[in-house]
Amino acid sequence: MRIGFIGFGEVASILSKAIRECGAEVTAFDILLEQEGGRERLRKRVQADGIDFAPLADVVRGAEYVISTVTTRVARQAAEDCAGHLHSGQVFIDFNSTAPSVKVEMAAVIEPTGADFVEGAILGAVGATGTKTRILASGAKGEEVAATLSGLGLNVRYYSPEFGKASTFKMLRSIFSKGLEALILELLIAGRRAGIEEDLWKDVAAFMGSKPFEKIASNWLRTHATAHERRYHEMVQVAETMQAMGIDPVMTAGTEAFFSRSRTLGLDDAFPEMPEAMDEVVAHMEKMLGKK
Repeated sequence: MRIGFIGFGEVASILSKAIRECGAEVTAFDILLEQEGGRERLRKRVQADGIDFAPLADVVRGAEYVISTVTTRVARQAAEDCAGHLHSGQVFIDFNSTAPSVKVEMAAVIEPTGADFVEGAILGAVGATGTKTRILASGAKGEEVAATLSGLGLNVRYYSPEFGKASTFKMLRSIFSKGLEALILELLIAGRRAGIEEDLWKDVAAFMGSKPFEKIASNWLRTHATAHERRYHEMVQVAETMQAMGIDPVMTAGTEAFFSRSRTLGLDDAFPEMPEAMDEVVAHMEKMLGKK
């Protein structure tokens, strides 16, 4: 099996090590090859023997699977650059974090070459969890690619035959992961300003560890139906508290706005009592938002 990486940063460095150790041939191209001293910088990223660097055309033409691990900003351009060197029988796999529409555009670029396109969505930080990081694959060849790459030491799961599904999962999942990151930072920045950062961190960590996340989160959603009004007024006070401390409440203002919108969605009429399942709240709000 011959694998070619386009872009050789942290993700490619870690994934290529596992692939190489499982017996596949690995070559890579990175824009650094075209810069003075770039090859030496790239060699320092190599974690396994036998990984070679070559010009873009050589990497693409010589690989059965071409894996793009560049950056979101240049992902589509990378697909276009590779397209002129692809041929039937090859698979171009995009592992970059892009919107579903961009994945569809890349598929349209690749398919006229005769090669197959597979979209990949990396769910987590490869730098932290390595080859255990979950990766979703979508497309007509998605199931084959998932099985092959899993056999080469990666954690790839087939998700859908439809382009855009895996990246939609990735994008929407980031609402939680990136939003929580920003929310915790806002909390601790305000806590440091108030001189209680450590106390806040310990309290939140203890609370989140007291019960399974599923129970905590589902309770929040169920009680949103009946407590959104009270929580809205609380968040108004929270934002005012932060402003008095000289901190712009970016995340808090978004939370305040969310609870304010909930007041317009007919939750009080729909749920005179707290619902038994969080799905009831989600379904009602999605339906009401669709009418706006």
